[in-house]
Parts: sequence; structure tokens; C-alpha cells
Amino acid sequence: MDTSLQICEDCDTVHRRRPLSRGEVARCACCGAELDRHHGLGVNELLALVLTSGIVFVVANVWPIVTLGLNGQHVSARLWGVILAMWERGAPIVAVIAAATLFFFPALRMLLLGLVLVQARRGRRGAGFRPAMVALHYLRPWTMNEVFVLGTLVAIVKVRAYFEVATDPGLYGYVALMMLITVFSGVDLRRLWELAREPAA
Repeated sequence: MDTSLQICEDCDTVHRRRPLSRGEVARCACCGAELDRHHGLGVNELLALVLTSGIVFVVANVWPIVTLGLNGQHVSARLWGVILAMWERGAPIVAVIAAATLFFFPALRMLLLGLVLVQARRGRRGAGFRPAMVALHYLRPWTMNEVFVLGTLVAIVKVRAYFEVATDPGLYGYVALMMLITVFSGVDLRRLWELAREPAA
């Protein structure tokens, strides 16, 4: 495969790839779509980010997000407590969507990205590389941690009028997770196809 050429995904025009300097973006000469951009992070740095995200993900889900207090009584809420409460109170569809977009999809995305980065670091594709790349493409829009964090912060501001509200380590974990996911969301998956070669027949 000739890796010096690249095809515009929007208009199928073929372009010759050239090295990009820091902050530079290559665009299609015909339609202006983005073809490539300079990435400061290498495979090792991205793998370290994914491992850090996994640790933060555990922290965010093990510790409570907020503690509400009223008349001396305090109740702590974790993500799964909120999801189960929605399920039990007659909102099963919302509970399933919340569980998928806040827990299962982000966890699966981190696992798959870790798998393909390990194989890209070795320079060759192993078992599961191709389906993992396809799954990463489709999972990309379905991680909603940033929506959850913003919604939680707005809810905290609103309920302060009625309850004593204390933020817990789980919320800080989700804020950190949101930033980490934003960083590796900018990864151009096409680079990993090129870094991990097909095994010799």
C-alpha cells in the first residue's frame, strides 16, 4: 500500500501526503475538507493517556459524585445509584441510555483504543485490530461524559437552594475523565492503520 497518498473522504480526490509542521492542517484542494493535521502526541503518549483515563474512570465510578444534606441527614450519590433510581422510578429507557453513554461506551472505547495502540506500538496488526478500529469509529459520537459533567454542575447550582451540597471525588474524577477523553478524541485513527502493518503472509 502506498502510504504517501491519501484520499479525501468527502470528494474522493487523491492527494500526495507531505510532512506537517506544528499546528498545521492539510485540507483538500477541491472541497476544503480536512485531510490531516499535525499531532504532537506519539503512540506512547497516547497509550499513557488511555491508561490514565482507565484509572480516573475507576475513581469516578467508585467514589460518590455529590453528597446532599438536609436537617442533619446526608445522602451520597454515585453514577450507578442515579441510574438504578431512574430505572426503579419508571424511566428504564433513560436509565439504559445513561448507562450506555456514561459507563459502557466510554469503558469499551478506552479498552479498544488501548488494544490498537499496543498493536501500533509493536508496528503490526494482531487479533481484533480491524474490528476494534471499526468499533472505535462508530463509538466516537456516543460517549457523553461532557454532557453529564455539565448537567451535574448545573444541577448542583440549582439544588443548593434546597440542600447542603458537597462535591465528592467522583465528580472530580468525571471532570478529569472528560478532559482526557477530549484529548484522545482528537486522535486521527487513520494514523494507526499506517503505524500497524498487516502481518506478512
